[in-house]
Amino acid sequence: MNIRKKLFGDKAFYRMVLGVTVPIMIQNGITNFVGLLDNIMVGRIGTEQMSGIAIVNQLLMVFNLAIFGAISGVGIFSAQFFGCKNHQGVRHTLRFKIYVCMGILVLGIFALVAGGEQLIMLYLHGEGNDQALQATLAYGKEYLWVMLAGLFPFVIEEVYASTLREGGETKVPMIAGVVAVLVNLALNYLLIFGKFGFPELGVVGAAIATVISRYVQAAVVIVWTHRNPDKMPFIVGAYRELRVPVQLTWNITKKGTPLMFNEILWSAGVAIMTQCYSTRGLDAVAALNISTVISNLFNVVFVAMGSAVSIIVGQLLGAGKMEEAMDTDRKLIAFAVLSSVAIGAVVVLLAPLFPQLYNTSDEVKRLAALLLRVAAVCMPVFAFLHTTYFTLRSGGKTIITFLFDSVFLWCVSIPVAYVLSRHTGMAIAALYLSCQMLDLIKCVIGYILVKKGVWLNNIVAE
Repeated sequence: MNIRKKLFGDKAFYRMVLGVTVPIMIQNGITNFVGLLDNIMVGRIGTEQMSGIAIVNQLLMVFNLAIFGAISGVGIFSAQFFGCKNHQGVRHTLRFKIYVCMGILVLGIFALVAGGEQLIMLYLHGEGNDQALQATLAYGKEYLWVMLAGLFPFVIEEVYASTLREGGETKVPMIAGVVAVLVNLALNYLLIFGKFGFPELGVVGAAIATVISRYVQAAVVIVWTHRNPDKMPFIVGAYRELRVPVQLTWNITKKGTPLMFNEILWSAGVAIMTQCYSTRGLDAVAALNISTVISNLFNVVFVAMGSAVSIIVGQLLGAGKMEEAMDTDRKLIAFAVLSSVAIGAVVVLLAPLFPQLYNTSDEVKRLAALLLRVAAVCMPVFAFLHTTYFTLRSGGKTIITFLFDSVFLWCVSIPVAYVLSRHTGMAIAALYLSCQMLDLIKCVIGYILVKKGVWLNNIVAE
């Protein structure tokens, strides 16, 4: 088989892939674009407000990814149940998701209420600017207390939307996401700046807008699912009983727990990495926030490709089509990497333009452009790692993904970031690049594991 046939599919293949990924790209793209606009709106008020929100969102990311990890562990089974048309199995996985996510919700709210202020203070560094640090802390606390009200609808929406995606229905979560971000954008404009008679609430207004949009998003997904039982048969009788079979519970726990802990440890690790970067001062925090929000907007392609691997390859594995799963996966990874090369090149060229949208200092703008270029250069690496991770996960290799992802982060990346940030005078851009380039080691490991086919498993076969 020549290289072209190994790495590239025909028109029908790409039509199928785009049918799955485009709705996810659109949803993620609009969400990140509105996130960018939100960021710019708050950034127009001031650097302290923007930094306060950025720090809280870093903390909330730990909660969000804990939910994502719990759902993803169960979702391995859901995708394969859909592949073999076992609707009762999907009902069981839906219930399991609800139980585990409600537990995480209670723990998350408790942790953020009890330790929110102390966690925010970990990111506040810099000499001679105590007033700015105190202002950043105050804005962060205001934002956090309101955002807590949005955690419940976020959890329920993720439970439903993830199940729809695992069944190949990506358009409805996309529509719900589009509606939510439009609501969020409109309310942000009204409540942050106090337009058309609304109160000028600043960061609190931004939080209120986000919370309301999350309730709207959850309502759209839940209502559609229950009104379309012909398209989603699993919802019929989903709550007629609350039982999840003991054997399935054990299987999900065995496969899913490493994945959930992986997401928790990974997100906590990323928060610690950001804390290491924050030792370079508030300018570094603000610049990293700007570059992250903008790069996320361009990362939607490889993020969607990871979802495509999870859905398409997962269903092929559930149907027992191992050779087709291997071939499809190889082509999906190639598509993700090549797309990211092209997108990264565009971002490198346009990087200096984006920070000009913010009302912040010239130094923050310069650093943001530099960090954005670093992120752009790393995009192909991130694309390969993302699709490789989802490949291993689709076949239930969650222990391997745990070692591959969060264990590497905690045992390699964090120690390097800690030493470089505390014991060298390395500038923020060099520090950031050095830490990101460590992922090249993971690329080698991921390539070997995927090529060996250790992930080719049907985990729902009787």
